[in-house]
Amino acid sequence: MTTIDLPQAENGLHGMLTVPGDKSISHRSIMLGAISHGTTVVDHFLSSDDCLHTIAAFKALGVEINIDEDQVTIEGKGGFQNFTKPNQPLDMGNSGTSTRLLLGLLANQPFDIEMFGDDSLSKRPLKRVIDPLTAMGAKVTATADNFLPLTLHANDELVGIDYKIPVASAQVKSALIWAGLQANNNSHLTEKLVTRDHTEQMIRQFGGRVKQAGLDIEVEPQSDFQSQHITVPGDISSAAFFIVAAICVPNSQVTLKQVGLNPTRIGILTALDKMGAKYEITNRSNTAEAIGDLTIRSQNIHALNLGAEDIPALVDELPLVALAATQATGTTIISGAEELRVKETDRIKTVTAELKKFGAKIEERPDGFVIEGKTQLHSPDVAVDSHGDHRIGMMLAIANLIAAGAGKLENAEAINVSYPEFWQDLDQLR
Repeated sequence: MTTIDLPQAENGLHGMLTVPGDKSISHRSIMLGAISHGTTVVDHFLSSDDCLHTIAAFKALGVEINIDEDQVTIEGKGGFQNFTKPNQPLDMGNSGTSTRLLLGLLANQPFDIEMFGDDSLSKRPLKRVIDPLTAMGAKVTATADNFLPLTLHANDELVGIDYKIPVASAQVKSALIWAGLQANNNSHLTEKLVTRDHTEQMIRQFGGRVKQAGLDIEVEPQSDFQSQHITVPGDISSAAFFIVAAICVPNSQVTLKQVGLNPTRIGILTALDKMGAKYEITNRSNTAEAIGDLTIRSQNIHALNLGAEDIPALVDELPLVALAATQATGTTIISGAEELRVKETDRIKTVTAELKKFGAKIEERPDGFVIEGKTQLHSPDVAVDSHGDHRIGMMLAIANLIAAGAGKLENAEAINVSYPEFWQDLDQLR
């Protein structure tokens, strides 16, 4: 466990920053590159703990992958069936994305594959993926409660599925898309709510076909993907920490370069719109994924209400929305966010407990929060704690800036899961 002194920003935050590559897209670039023909080159790759576990898994499956700073090259296997049996269990670390997506991608291999993860990941639910994959013909042995560790057993056939996904989860959807690409007939998936569509976008970028119409997705069997040269956009989930900091820390102005603006991911901007926040987007570009530069300044904001339909597009940013709400005029209500309870921590419980240390007036609800705004945050008398959750750790660092305090953060190493350069980038703006 690492405990650090949290930085302050006495004169606000100022400057220009390029945030690391999008975590979701970085994961998927390795997966598509591994099953494609030829050499895929990925620039601005996020070399975080989670993404490195995805790379290690594919290396164990016989894929040649090379890393040179933030550029990754993948020598594709030319299909789903050309991997080699790993000589040891695959270590998923803390990565739910790696685990759930690989369950679908590897569901039709001619050999057994074992997977395990750290203590936190081993408490995150997999039944939501295992059940539909089993209906497609996958063979999985997991713990009694469908947690890691597990074994994907050798399999020679997957069948298409007509399935209504009961949770709004891009990870579940993506796992079923991977399996559907390998099935012997089409699959039809219906989402509960629209979730991030990076898997669908990247399949098309690599020459594949996935049909989408509202909540409906049609997946036809295919395996002929062609290598690509990809530049990963900046991760809006990482940018969100500096967006909220710039709004809430007085005398701030920050520009974030080439941030991903995929419409299924910009829920944080939509939420800030509802709070009355103003920002500028310049240098827009629409390639495989929309990108642009974001400039944000300190300003007054007001409360908002968020419901279940809002959650999928900003599920990772909700702790930050809760923090921003402490500084907004009025009372904010967030509901329909019970998915937060099965993240790296129970984020509803953890956000409530940790923000209360700063003096926040926040109430835990079964599916969200009630937050009274315009609260003067103060430096905590005790250390705040990430509880091993990267996004909680970074949110608490921003809360400390707003509080203008001299707090301490326990379990600070968790931030490496998604943003190893967070402290250096924060220092660049102070």
